[in-house]
Amino acid sequence: MSFDRITHDPNVMGGKACIRGMRVTVGNVVGLLASGQDIESILRSFPYLEREDVEASLAYAAWRVQEREEPLVLVP
Repeated sequence: MSFDRITHDPNVMGGKACIRGMRVTVGNVVGLLASGQDIESILRSFPYLEREDVEASLAYAAWRVQEREEPLVLVP
């Protein structure tokens, strides 16, 4: 899967997943969505972002969750 809008640079936000090299992390965007903000309000707050950036952030976060492995604990 390709995430062209998501970048990782150790010199930008400590290497966290960012949008197009800017100091806006995927976590910031997903957190705003989770707190109830819609895409339009995020774009008004961050006018340098594009709708595709928000959508890419959500897709990237969903992909990362799917890739995370958790050990299963069997309950007797």
